Amino acid sequence: VSLAPCCLLLLLLLLTRDSWTRRDRKKRSSSVFMSMASGDEGPSSSPHKHTNRLANERSPYLLQHAHNPVDWYPWGKEAFEKAKSEDKPIFLSVGYSTCHWCHVMERESFEDEEIGKILSDNFVCIKLDREERPDVDKVYMTFVQATSGGGGWPMSVWLTPDLRPFIGGTYFPPRDHGRRPGLKTVLTRIMEQWQNNRPALESNGERILEALKKGTAVSANQGESPPLAPDVANRCFQQLAHSYEEEYGGFRDAPKFPTPVNLMFLMSYWCVNRSTSEGMEALQMTLHTLRMMALGGIHDHVAQGFHRYSTDSSWHVPHFEKMLYDQAQLAVAYITASQVSGEQLFADVAKDILLYVSRDLSDKSGGFYSAEDADSVPASGGPEKREGAFCVWTASEVRELLPDVVEGSTGSAILADIFIHHYGVKMQGNVNPEQDPHGELQGQNVLIVRYSVELTAAHFGITVEKVDELLAAARARLAEVRKSRPRPHLDSKMLASWNGLMLSAYAHVGAVLGDKDLLERAVQAGNFIKKHLWDAEQKIILRSCYRGDDMEVQQIYPPISGFLDDYAFVICGLLDLYEATLQTEWLQWAEELQLRQDELFLDDQGGGYFCSDPSDHTVLLQLKEDQDGAEPSANSVSASNLLRLSHYTGRQEWLQKSQRLLAAFSDRLTKVPIALPEMVRALMAQHYTLKQIVICGQKDAPDTASLLAAVNSLYLPHKVLMLIDGDADSFLCQRLPALSSMTQQGGVATAYVCQDFTCSLPVTDPQELRRLLLDGTTDAQAD
Repeated sequence: VSLAPCCLLLLLLLLTRDSWTRRDRKKRSSSVFMSMASGDEGPSSSPHKHTNRLANERSPYLLQHAHNPVDWYPWGKEAFEKAKSEDKPIFLSVGYSTCHWCHVMERESFEDEEIGKILSDNFVCIKLDREERPDVDKVYMTFVQATSGGGGWPMSVWLTPDLRPFIGGTYFPPRDHGRRPGLKTVLTRIMEQWQNNRPALESNGERILEALKKGTAVSANQGESPPLAPDVANRCFQQLAHSYEEEYGGFRDAPKFPTPVNLMFLMSYWCVNRSTSEGMEALQMTLHTLRMMALGGIHDHVAQGFHRYSTDSSWHVPHFEKMLYDQAQLAVAYITASQVSGEQLFADVAKDILLYVSRDLSDKSGGFYSAEDADSVPASGGPEKREGAFCVWTASEVRELLPDVVEGSTGSAILADIFIHHYGVKMQGNVNPEQDPHGELQGQNVLIVRYSVELTAAHFGITVEKVDELLAAARARLAEVRKSRPRPHLDSKMLASWNGLMLSAYAHVGAVLGDKDLLERAVQAGNFIKKHLWDAEQKIILRSCYRGDDMEVQQIYPPISGFLDDYAFVICGLLDLYEATLQTEWLQWAEELQLRQDELFLDDQGGGYFCSDPSDHTVLLQLKEDQDGAEPSANSVSASNLLRLSHYTGRQEWLQKSQRLLAAFSDRLTKVPIALPEMVRALMAQHYTLKQIVICGQKDAPDTASLLAAVNSLYLPHKVLMLIDGDADSFLCQRLPALSSMTQQGGVATAYVCQDFTCSLPVTDPQELRRLLLDGTTDAQAD
């Protein structure tokens, strides 16, 4: 939404309109920025000069600010009542615990005694973790983006006592720097305006809010149909192809983000356009991007997993933060790429990601932590954290750690020579100064695969197998050394939505690889969500839980109720878990959660779902998020969930709700489908209709496993998988009585493939089932 603020606001907005991206900020003078916030996990041994009420919170982000000389409040009734009783404006500061520039602003401004006093004396100061309260974050981020032309975190917004925003921005240095006003100056001017021009401030803020309500509305007229899927899909492909960067893959030059939603759309597009040049181009774009990311520095070659994004176009120097939602979506993208290409590399990377998550982001209870920070104290010591310190290497370190002579190699090379050659290590460091404006990575190396294993083998005159063995041994040795380095801060908060995404990842990868350990971990995650993030009495998902000081799972009181993305992502995870394990309990719970989601968030008038509970009057905008970004939008995932569940349960109203949802987003889908690639996938699934693959057999029998392996070896974006074991009283047979007529043939496991109320003749041979699923036809069909 683009707005033109009135003159009075314009003066104030000029203070905040320059919402830097991380890349833009790093190009500025390094003298503006100082060291990062600590993010320590345990209690400090030294006494704190200041302690505020955030010390009673569980959010790692809020706890990072518990000892600021600022009278912080968490978001809630106490702060709202104080603002009203004292008639003060609210200063709302929003971020998350692994946010680099949140750390900078905390250290520079919120630990500053003078600024702390100005804030505490003149404002009611609220600190908010955007990952705990995404509903509040979205409202005020929409305001900041509309009024300043940009957004990001930390986000700084000033509100009236009734929570209406009147000015907002992102990062502020503590004091004026060049043409950029500092936070102290901004606060002083806001205080003056609040005293002298308050009616104008409030009325203009109100007008902006009303404009946002109109500009963000998403709805469908009664009887309106979704747009034509092939047209929307073709436009989405063309828009992605236009933004595609051919040399290294990805969809912009720099900074370059993984964007798994784009890659999953392109593979779905290829599935229905295999014989066309556009379909082949979509597949090539996807596989090239995934391959270059896997080889690049954004992929942690020593300790697995993927960093947040690349600061350059070649995927080399990353922003070193690791987010759970990235790992989840990338694991699915890579295992899908292995299905469509048959390349072992992609399956290996998918397993690699889950190895990292199992080791470093997993709680013993079965839940998944949110993130690891980019910053940590260098192994050499010192009080200041540096970005990437945990991950980078000097050439001399590598040589010291890998001195072994490699028998039979050209020139009697040592292991370090091979490692240095293969991973592009340089004596002076391999990071371009343009990617390191603060000199944090000077002399350091970010590992990136510079040569194929075959070329490295040829260069040193040894076999490919030997190179693989040597590189694996070298990486393991470096991983051991890295364990002794000071670790980055871990955000041990466990979110229902991101745990739902990760549940999908373990289910997908486990099913494709037939890996029982991964499937067992997926079941453990499902049980964790049900035990710790589901209030069975009130029938609501809880947004978050936390790791306690004694490693137990803790909840805050009152707990935060789940939002739309919590329901949508968990439901999707449960459907994926059912298809991976064929344990009906997960399907039953998914149905229960979808019914509850409809009660809480459905817009009966306009179609689709609100992001948060419409009855919460502290959330001023009822938004339906219209972008698939770092995470897919909850409406996009819900469109697919509804369609899948309608096939599992026979509930036609869910098919109709899915169609109505897609109709509500028609304008966005038609004009800029690149903004909603996940929703385009749901639209395609509606158009091409889902295949019901019904396996009749005993769950753990070898013949059943062979048929399931045939199904799981293929990427079939438009299917639901079911198991019938002969029990006429089963959940599926009760919901879909027609399944009771499907039986094993000749006493062996049998598959039926149904679509548009027509089923194939029964199939018992796995290879024949593969052909049927790939070709879409058989010699004979049966009603």
